[in-house]
Amino acid sequence: MVRLRRGTVLRVSAERPGAVELEVEVGDGPEPALAYPALTGPVEAGDEVVVNATAVELGLGTGGFHLVVAVLGGRPGEEPAPPGRVMKARYTPLQVAVSSVEETHAEALDGADLTGTPVVVAPLHSMVGPIAAGARAAGAGRVAYVMTDGAALAAGFSRLVATLRDAGLVDGTVTCGQAFGGDLEAVTVWTALLAARALLEAEVVVVADGPGNLGTSTRWGVSSLGAGNSLNAAPSVGGRPVAALRVSFADPRERHRGVSHHSLTILADVCRVEANVAVPVLEGEQREAVWADLRGARLEERHQLVEADGRPALAELERRRVEVRSMGRSPADDPAFFLAAGAAGVLAGRMAVQGRAWRRP
Repeated sequence: MVRLRRGTVLRVSAERPGAVELEVEVGDGPEPALAYPALTGPVEAGDEVVVNATAVELGLGTGGFHLVVAVLGGRPGEEPAPPGRVMKARYTPLQVAVSSVEETHAEALDGADLTGTPVVVAPLHSMVGPIAAGARAAGAGRVAYVMTDGAALAAGFSRLVATLRDAGLVDGTVTCGQAFGGDLEAVTVWTALLAARALLEAEVVVVADGPGNLGTSTRWGVSSLGAGNSLNAAPSVGGRPVAALRVSFADPRERHRGVSHHSLTILADVCRVEANVAVPVLEGEQREAVWADLRGARLEERHQLVEADGRPALAELERRRVEVRSMGRSPADDPAFFLAAGAAGVLAGRMAVQGRAWRRP
């Protein structure tokens, strides 16, 4: 059951596009909360609010904060007409109306094509930063992020995307499916890819869920497997699919050491098209382990495995002073993870540069 509580906003602690971080008094003292103004309207100190307290009362870790459901009382004149007629988070108590690219740019999208634009698909949101940095380091121009709906639905939840925007590594976002809050809204991943190219003029498109993927100890009960569907979508609209591998030698879970079973399952059993798989340049036993995992899954028979150096991506992140983490680990803690993501960006950036030269008259 959803656990609703009343509270009072004590202060606004941080703001970013699409989200406001708050301290809210609920019961005994101040507790962290998050509000999405697209759903709740403006939120200020002193407001009485209704919060979803389920995660806090369950004692969840990274999700252990309140979510504002409504601002009580409201403010006259602050309820603009809905921007469009497409509903996201459909048939939930917080469904939201958006203006989708299918409504505003139908003719442009129907005649559009990605014309060989590389589409990098990642199984984790934390990989978006190194991928975007790698693409930039390799010479790519504009980079767009397509956020799918397998994890967080609100784009504003991502601190990473706001940081990448500020650093000039991501030029625009498209939220598709039930996800909402991007610069552009799309109903499907296909129209999201087309919009990223035709409307945001991206030379590289990065596709990943928002933060908060759900994984279980089972092979198929993993939300990131949806990345295989995004790889399948890319060539159907003229894109060139690039798979970013999830690799780790610091994760204590055996199923994620070396090449994660997520990536192996995506590429062996979900992705039905030939993809360019970026394999990070590693040394010694780590390199041998990665290639043994890939060959053990017989991926060489189905995909193009391309070894690429992810170090330029990490150097670009450092140059732009962007700190990235995954599962609480930094590049120093788990270099293989970030090198693998960066390698996918570098590969896609090189493909973009080659494609630019090919299209030049």
